[in-house]
Amino acid sequence: MHTATSDYCRRAGFGAIVLLAGLRALAAAAADTPPDVLVKTVTQEVLGVIAQDKELQAGDRQKAIALVEEKMLPHFNFARMTALAVSTNWDKSSPEQKKQLIEEFKNLLVRTYASSITAYWDKRFDYRPLRASPADTDVTVNVRVLQPGTQAVQIEYDMEKTPAGWKVWDVRIGGISLVINYRTEFANVTRDSGIDGLIRSLVAKNKSLERAAGEAGKK
Repeated sequence: MHTATSDYCRRAGFGAIVLLAGLRALAAAAADTPPDVLVKTVTQEVLGVIAQDKELQAGDRQKAIALVEEKMLPHFNFARMTALAVSTNWDKSSPEQKKQLIEEFKNLLVRTYASSITAYWDKRFDYRPLRASPADTDVTVNVRVLQPGTQAVQIEYDMEKTPAGWKVWDVRIGGISLVINYRTEFANVTRDSGIDGLIRSLVAKNKSLERAAGEAGKK
C-alpha cells in the first residue's frame, strides 16, 4: 500500500510539473506574440464563434458580453483605460475608489465593445501591416472592416507591451475612442458629485444596460 501510494504521488507530482511547464510555455508564447498577430488571432477566434452561433448573430447581448469577457478581456489593460477616462481626478481617488472605478468602467466597456463586435461579425476584416520597430513598447494596430458599397470602418487598437504580453489600452472605432469618449462626461459628474458620485453613476448605467439586455433577450 505504501509503495503504491508513493508511486501515485510520484506520478501525480511529475504530472503537475509537466502541466506547470506547459502553462508557463503557453504564457511565454502569449507574451511573445506580436501585437498585430495577437489582434488578428483573437478577432478571428471571436468572429469564428459568432459565425457558428445564431443567437450571437441575432444580437444576443448576454452571450456577446460573455464571449468578450472570455476571449478579449484578458488582453485589455483596464486600469490604464480607467485612469485615462477619469483623467486628473484619478490621482484624487483612494485605492478603494480606483478599484471600484476600474470594475465598473470595465463592465461598461465590455458591453459597448460587445455591441460593436456582433455588428461586424459577417464583414471582411483587413488587417493592416504594423508600422513599428522591434524596440517599440507602445503601438497602434490598425484594422479595417470592409463593407460592400460603403466606406470601410477603421478600428485602431492602442497597445502597450507588458511583462504579461501586449495589452490594449484604448480602442477607436471610426475615429471615436472608447476611453476618451467618456472623459468629459466623467469630469462633469465628478465636479457635481465627486468620485463616489461617478462610481454611483457607473453602477446605475451598468444596471440599466443589464436590464435592457435582459428585456431584449425575452423578446
